[in-house]
Parts: sequence; C-alpha cells; structure tokens
Amino acid sequence: MKKLYLLTVMLLLTAACTSTKKSMDSWVGKTKQIFIKNSGPPVRTFRHDDGEILIYADQIYKKADNTNGSPMTASNYWEYLFVYINNEGKVTSLRNEKQNFPPQQIDASVLRQTNSISAK
Repeated sequence: MKKLYLLTVMLLLTAACTSTKKSMDSWVGKTKQIFIKNSGPPVRTFRHDDGEILIYADQIYKKADNTNGSPMTASNYWEYLFVYINNEGKVTSLRNEKQNFPPQQIDASVLRQTNSISAK
C-alpha cells in the first residue's frame, strides 16, 4: 500500500513539473508585448547587444513552521523569472530561479554573460 501511495505522489509531481515546463515553453516565439500584456510589467529590464532580459520577482515569506507568512515576517527568498527577448522582440527562453537577494542587487554584466544572476 505504501509503494502505491509513493508511486502516485511521484507521478503527480512529475506531471506538475512537466506542465510548468510546457507552459513556459509555450511563450517561446511570442512577442515581448504579448508577454508583458499577460504577465504585467517586469521589475527590471536589462538591454544588451542580443536583445533584452525582463526580470520578474516575487518575495516569498515563510513563518517558522514553514507555512506562508505575512509581510511582517522575515523574507526567506526571492523567486525570479527571467525572460530573454531577442532583437526582433520575440521571447527566446524563460528561466526560473530562487535567490536570497533582491532584484536591485542583480549584476547585469554577469547575467548577460552566464545566463545566471549574481549579487553585487
């Protein structure tokens, strides 16, 4: 019985991850304007020779018991969504990442060179 339960949980987790990946991939090839219209304005934007990077960020708060907390508690981390736009104004890729620093500390030069972020 435990094996059946474990198998069911693993299948549900796999399905959830796959659907998130598919929904992110569905944006590739769409225009920047359509993406912003659907998702709202980014918190930061970096321009570079190959296009630009839109950055969306959510600050996640947790209570001591690991449940969602209120803004009055300390922040545990930031959830980022990076949207890479080419010079034609089309989405080329998207990437999710969790970090402990706010969007103001993202180093644009490192972000462009390595496709990852780094605090100042």
